[in-house]
Amino acid sequence: MSLIKNFPKSSWRLAKIAVGGVVLTGLAIGTFAYAQSKPLPTVEKVELDKYLGIWYEVARKPMFFERKCAYNISATYTVNENGNIVVDNKCYDVDGNLQQSLGEAFIANAPFNSKLRVSFLPEGVRWIPVGRGDYWILKLDEEYQTVLVGEPRRKYLWVLSRTPTPNKEIIHEYLNYAKTVGYDIGDVIYPEYR
Repeated sequence: MSLIKNFPKSSWRLAKIAVGGVVLTGLAIGTFAYAQSKPLPTVEKVELDKYLGIWYEVARKPMFFERKCAYNISATYTVNENGNIVVDNKCYDVDGNLQQSLGEAFIANAPFNSKLRVSFLPEGVRWIPVGRGDYWILKLDEEYQTVLVGEPRRKYLWVLSRTPTPNKEIIHEYLNYAKTVGYDIGDVIYPEYR
């Protein structure tokens, strides 16, 4: 009992602040974990003819397969003869060399078209349903000008735009939405355009 009486007031304040910080941190971690445990929602439906064309990457989470991309990152989507989507990813490395990766996207939830599986395997073996990555359309404006793309483990994330330099408020709106569905956006990269 005498130990509590002799505890300085300033120490009590520091203890209360520390406990408050621990509680807030715990709540933030709990909220983030809860958001991650929920199924990742996608947009209701995507009209593929409106989605096709060129998109510029304006924000992304770091990922190994884009490690060489330094600036001018784009993806062009077209339909091939079998009805799947050709994915033509381009960027430039730090030395100014063009890096290009051709793939194919397969619709996983027709007729809604909001979940695709993408393969960058050699063309002759892309029909094998292994080595395909999830490409889920999470948020898309009505004019098909800005899109948030992710995958259910919340490891990868892209904000794409029809223009390489959209309004920063729009980018932040899409990233904030990503946060509400369980993404950690603390390590997001904003590509450069030259």
